[in-house]
Amino acid sequence: MEDLIQENWGIQLVALYKLATKFYREKEGKAIQLTYQEKCQLSAYAQQAVNGKYIPEKHGVAGVLDVVGRDRQAAWQILGDMTSEVAMNSFVELLNARCSLFRPFIDAYVADQKEKERQRLEEEEKLKQEEEMRLLEEQRQKEEEAETSRQDAKKQQIQEVLNKQTYAQFKAYAEQQYPNDPEQQNILIKQLQEHHYHQYMSQLLRQNTPINQAPLPSLDAEQPIEGSLNGDTPSVDGEREGQEENLSETSPLPVDGIPVKEILPASMWTRKDIKEFKDSIRREEKESIIKVGHGEIVTVRVPTQEEGSCLYWEFATDSYDIGFGVLFEWTPPTEDSNVSVHISDIEDEESDPDEAVDTQDIESGGKVRLTKDQAPMSVIVPIYRRDCHEEVYAGSHAYPSQGVYLLKFDNSYSLWRSKTLYYRVYYTK
Repeated sequence: MEDLIQENWGIQLVALYKLATKFYREKEGKAIQLTYQEKCQLSAYAQQAVNGKYIPEKHGVAGVLDVVGRDRQAAWQILGDMTSEVAMNSFVELLNARCSLFRPFIDAYVADQKEKERQRLEEEEKLKQEEEMRLLEEQRQKEEEAETSRQDAKKQQIQEVLNKQTYAQFKAYAEQQYPNDPEQQNILIKQLQEHHYHQYMSQLLRQNTPINQAPLPSLDAEQPIEGSLNGDTPSVDGEREGQEENLSETSPLPVDGIPVKEILPASMWTRKDIKEFKDSIRREEKESIIKVGHGEIVTVRVPTQEEGSCLYWEFATDSYDIGFGVLFEWTPPTEDSNVSVHISDIEDEESDPDEAVDTQDIESGGKVRLTKDQAPMSVIVPIYRRDCHEEVYAGSHAYPSQGVYLLKFDNSYSLWRSKTLYYRVYYTK
């Protein structure tokens, strides 16, 4: 019987009977209209289901004046030895036969229970998946921490070896920059060693060499120091702000076999008054504010002046860095001594590979590509990316001869961002 009840109603008999009695109590006289005999019959089924066979000595006898009680006991007594399960099923069947709302009530209850069970299982599955994800994330974090620890240990080893290699060279340079000041010498040596270490690590990244597989630099062979003393010497805690800094021993770049004279290296320094500098340009020299589009190179051509002896430049940008370098074009003097601005993209800057001088990437401070048709040029300041959105970059260079300075502001490496450039150039006698 239990299986038939489950198949027919979708619920077990005991639960079905409890719902039936609840429905009967709530709907009697409202949604259910029963005859007196049917009410007595339902009462008899209910008593039989709970108490079993009617026994007068055990269950008592209704009084003479209790007509309803006597009729119900009589109906109960007729059921005889009917089992509790049959009595509950009979109660349900009679109620279902006499009330059309009972079946939808049970179906709605069963559907609600199924939905709750579905939600419970879904929540359990979700919690199970979350727990699995948490365990996987913990495992991943442990692996990352272990890998980071291994990389940090390897980086420390590499840095220690590099520091030993470069100490003597950096010490000699620091002594030149800060004579009789050991404290500042030590600070500069540490900054130079840190700068050199980052260059070495960048080289490993460009070569796609995993840190853990990178060989330690050999102490027997001196590593080349690119840019540490030639082009990007760091300042010491800002104390060298406003002081000139020797950038490079610039050698001329001959083109098509035309010799040019040796020229002095440029000097460069930085200043912290970037906001004041930009405000001054906006007020006094609005034409010196240029938008350098993504992929573009702006060349500011500054001819030498007959009454001048040294060129000065200052520049800054909004929000992002930009590449900067200076070239000198060995051209005969002309009547036109005005400063001019030319905007080009990287394709315009480069010519046929067979007719061009090899260059390096802007990130590595390489020389600019020149074709054989161009005038002889010398690289005064190699093109490097400068953090000119954080401070003002300034520099100077003594005229080597009559010609034209080319100030290159290079945004060719940027695929999406344009840069707003503020610049100023002037000369001294």
